[in-house]
Parts: sequence; C-alpha cells; structure tokens
Amino acid sequence: MSECSNALPAFTEHRVERDRGSLHVRDFPGSGPAFVVLHGFPDNSHIYDDLIPHLVAAGRRTIAIDFLGFGASDKPEGVRYSFDQQLGDLEAVVEVLGLEKVIPVGHDAGGPAAVNFALRHPERTASVCLMNAFYVDAPGLRVPEFIELFSNKGLRALAQHFLASPQQFAWLLGFQRDQMQVGLTEAQKARYTDFLGPVIDNNFRQRPSAGPAFAQMTYQLTDEVAANTARLLEFRRSEVPLLLIWGKHDPYLHVSVAEYMRSNARHGVLHVLDAGHWPQIDAAIDVARILPAGH
Repeated sequence: MSECSNALPAFTEHRVERDRGSLHVRDFPGSGPAFVVLHGFPDNSHIYDDLIPHLVAAGRRTIAIDFLGFGASDKPEGVRYSFDQQLGDLEAVVEVLGLEKVIPVGHDAGGPAAVNFALRHPERTASVCLMNAFYVDAPGLRVPEFIELFSNKGLRALAQHFLASPQQFAWLLGFQRDQMQVGLTEAQKARYTDFLGPVIDNNFRQRPSAGPAFAQMTYQLTDEVAANTARLLEFRRSEVPLLLIWGKHDPYLHVSVAEYMRSNARHGVLHVLDAGHWPQIDAAIDVARILPAGH
C-alpha cells in the first residue's frame, strides 16, 4: 500500500527473482519507453509516488523498483549488497518484464545503476535521467553527514553501534532531516514531514529492516565513485541522451555536480528547479512536465 496521500493509478505488482530473494516491482501501464525509477540509500520507490500519477496521466509506462534489501523487496540474511547487485536488479527487471527500451531515472544513489545500465546496454536505453544523484567525483560533491559516517571505513565500529540502537539511529536521522530542509518552502517542509519522513522511517522500522542494505551500500560509496570516475571516458563517448533535473537547494549534491555531469555528456540537458534533494517530491508537477517532454 502506498504511503503517498495522493491516489496512485492502478498498477500490476511483480516479484522478480534474484539469486537471493525477490524484488518488489510496481508496473504502471502506459506506452513509449518505460520510465524505470530508482531510489537511493535511505528510502525506497515510494519517493516517486507524487510523480507517478502525472507520468501515467501523460500516457507513459512507469516501473518502480525497490532494490533488494529496501522497501518491500526481500532482505535475505547474509546477502552482500553492492552497486553491481543493484545494476543487476535493474537488468533483471528489464529482462523479466520484456522491456525493449527504457529510461532509467536515478535519484541519489540510484544514479550509478541508471548510468551504468546505459553504458552497458545503449541499445535498450532511450535516455537517462538523473535527479540530485551522484556518479563520478565531481566538483561540489558533498556527502551528507549521516552518509559520511556510514561510508567512512575508519568509523565502521561507530556506525555499527548507531545502527544497533534504534534511538541513536533515529537521532541521526533527525539531525540529517533538519539539514536537508534548509532552503525549502513551508509547503515543501510540510510535505517532507508528512510524506517523505514516514517513507524513510518505515524503511528502517520494518522487520527485517533496510538497515543492513543501507550500511553496506554507504560503506561502498567512495569506492563506487572512484570506479565510475575511471569510466569517465566511456561516459563521455556515450550517445545516450542525459537529462539532469536538479533541486537547487540541495545542500550536498550541489548544482555544480549536475553541471559537471552535463559538461562531460555528449548529449546533456540540465533543468534546475526550486526544490531540495528530492525534486520529484518538492516539484513533482515541474518534473512531470520536463521528463516526458525530454524523452
């Protein structure tokens, strides 16, 4: 059931099998290359629930994936989560659903899967969209303190201690939540509190929780950025169009990150919106206007 207060269009629920466990996938009907929306570290596919009704109203098929370990997807005990595994999740969904052409939409840590799918499968990628995502080591790239703690290999014991204490973990989330709302309008802050906060909280409160996947993925952040930076030449040569939709009030993934990505893309377009880190929530109507028009 959706945590979004807006009524969602009808969708088909799929369980896509992986080596360990299955993925929860929501398939909203429509035509054209399907938008396959990908979430980041602390949340799940419900971050797109404000955007999806607009895309479906425009007649576009939209596929929402919970990566393994997050949301309503399985959380197998002892599994090793990784950026390669998330790319494999995306590939499995495209294959099982028989999607001939897709538009991966990557937000936050969903960026690497979106871009690397396009580099690996250009013939199946109509274009790529990134929203306040990271990929390579770009000027202005700053990691939220909450993520910095869990990605710092020297602080692994401290990070595990926070993860083991629901109260302390909630305190960390609360600190980061305040930082993320700087520069937002009162309406955007209210939507953050009423909608986004519960999506993130439920991700960690459910049992089993997204905690193990979150901890493992954040721990690999710097290694993944380095690996993608080594792919920069391949990225520059790609003919797949890149659409960047960016919230200008993001205190971490600054607009300069998007500008750097655009400058390195052969076919790159950037739209900057009056939004924070989650433009698909803060400015859903604007994103819905840009996304289908750009593809």
